[in-house]
Amino acid sequence: MDSYWPEFLTVALIHWLAVASPGPDFAVMIRQALFRSRKNALITSAGIAAGILVHVTYSLLGIGLLIQQSILLFTILKIAGALYLTWIAVQCLQARAGGIHVAAGPVSLQSSAAALRLGFLTNVLNPKATLFFVSLFSVVISPGTPVAIQAAYGIYMALATGVWFTLVAIFFTLPAVRNGFNRFGHWLDRLMGGILLLLAGQLLFSTVSGAELPSGSSTGKGL
Repeated sequence: MDSYWPEFLTVALIHWLAVASPGPDFAVMIRQALFRSRKNALITSAGIAAGILVHVTYSLLGIGLLIQQSILLFTILKIAGALYLTWIAVQCLQARAGGIHVAAGPVSLQSSAAALRLGFLTNVLNPKATLFFVSLFSVVISPGTPVAIQAAYGIYMALATGVWFTLVAIFFTLPAVRNGFNRFGHWLDRLMGGILLLLAGQLLFSTVSGAELPSGSSTGKGL
């Protein structure tokens, strides 16, 4: 077991750099934390962590390599991800001045199921996350590493992701932090919408132009 520590530390470092960098998950989490309840934000973080397990599972089963090598399947994934991000972005861009009171709590009611689904689908439909995990399990992690050890790596990454976004949720739901965003909450919501729209546009552009086609070498970022 001791011989796998260097590999684990490499996996942990790469995963940390990926999960902490800006991306759809981070943008959605900030919006949830500022404009929904803390409970909703925490449930969304759990949804993102559950999405990580999906990526890990198909990577272990070899399905990820099939997706990576199939231009059609990967294109479908990118289009689905772009459409989902666009749907979220449109909701953000509809924010009106005076319509959001950050300090007062959630802008509207959101069920636990909706919060969980938001985090889960945002992560699962992120093609960059697909590239990241497939590359991680095919390039960084040795083929000789036992499946049980690889699964342990995956469980660690899911837990670490959940902990990271839990901390994000707790921080941005602090009353002092929410009060700081109270005056321009609708502008922040629109900004989050703009960022998500740009990410969606990037996915669609790469689909049309043929950029970022599966190659097996990408490490991905912004989970």
